[in-house]
Amino acid sequence: MIILTGNDLKTGAVVWWDGVSWSAHVDNAVDVGDQAAEIMAREESSRRVNVPYSIEATKDENGVRPAHIKDRVRALGPTVRPDLTLKPADPDIGEWVI
Repeated sequence: MIILTGNDLKTGAVVWWDGVSWSAHVDNAVDVGDQAAEIMAREESSRRVNVPYSIEATKDENGVRPAHIKDRVRALGPTVRPDLTLKPADPDIGEWVI
């Protein structure tokens, strides 16, 4: 399964293509297959999302889940650093998100 992801230009949130528009919930992501390049070019040219890219994902009874750890961490949102240093974004946070 190939899904599209990008950052929303207004909020900086990670967004996922749901087949019609960009959703903040990875559970709504759909397989874009061969349409990935066309959708990404259209959305990037209209500046709706910043740096969209395709990722591999798996889908089961629990919903959609990114296949690779870097994308899983990124899907958790802005409180987790995407560079996999596994440091909380706020050093005063006492608990890890992961």
